[in-house]
Amino acid sequence: MKFATPWCLTLLVLLPLWLWREQRLASRGGLKYSSVASARAAGSFWAGVGPTLLMALRGATLALFVIALARPQVGRSESKVRTEGIDIVLAVDISGSMQALDYQLDGKPADRITVVKKAVRDFIKDRPNDRIGMVVFAGRAYVASPLTLDHDWLDRNLDRVRIGLIEDGTALGSGLGTAVNRLRDTKAKSKVVILLTDGVNNVWTVQPSDAAKAAREFGVRVYTIGAGSNGDAPMPVYERGGRLLGYQTIHAELDEELLKQIATSTGGQYFRAADTEALRNIYQQIDRMEKRQIETVKYEDWRELFPWFLMPGLGCLLVAVGLENTRLRRIP
Repeated sequence: MKFATPWCLTLLVLLPLWLWREQRLASRGGLKYSSVASARAAGSFWAGVGPTLLMALRGATLALFVIALARPQVGRSESKVRTEGIDIVLAVDISGSMQALDYQLDGKPADRITVVKKAVRDFIKDRPNDRIGMVVFAGRAYVASPLTLDHDWLDRNLDRVRIGLIEDGTALGSGLGTAVNRLRDTKAKSKVVILLTDGVNNVWTVQPSDAAKAAREFGVRVYTIGAGSNGDAPMPVYERGGRLLGYQTIHAELDEELLKQIATSTGGQYFRAADTEALRNIYQQIDRMEKRQIETVKYEDWRELFPWFLMPGLGCLLVAVGLENTRLRRIP
């Protein structure tokens, strides 16, 4: 059930004030008797309950009229969404250098992978009607999530992504090739890979140029993102037990030319994410670039319920007026 004019219900707040005022006015009237016994003898059932009954009827009348004025409605609402659909695979670098602390999160230093996961999560939330998959890569690539519309499940899989899951390295070609392979047989009108890395390809199992060629042949558009600051960045060093030993400085080694070539050859675009704000804006920009027209057909069938409150309200009003002019008639 819903109310067509719900703001009218705020008038109910005035009802207690009105009842309090009526009670005060009623207590001012009366007749003086020489003894209490005479007043008791003149009493009756109606004299005892009459004022309370009238006040209750008036209060019920006002409450029911206010609810009727708010126009309660019951029914069903049905929406049908038709969309051509976009299939997106997120390819994320989880090599050791993604631990570098050159990003900011809530005003504090944060490692690259943490900030990237947050930006990816926000991107997924903004695409409820698209199938999204995820590939992560370091020394090799693996599918963290196939293409799915179950974004809650995708989000849980994103939580499981961490550095150290696979051997270290940057298999850029394998990461892109695995992502393209997830899209090769889909029937979507648009196929997109968003590839993020902070390093250079150093594992040659699959050539990045070959993976880009495959993307072009299968109609997959690739957006590439270069993550990390332009200069030096501190990276934590841990012992085997996981205890932090200290920090070492690493220098940015990013093959921007390769990333630009991959993006350009597939009809995509290259972006540089030197800080947290830039990374967030990049995913938002890609989100806007890959929007498709969604046609929504909405059906509504609502039935008015105000007569169910208006008629009882009128009934209470008629009873109150009738009693005031018969049994509960007051002497001026």
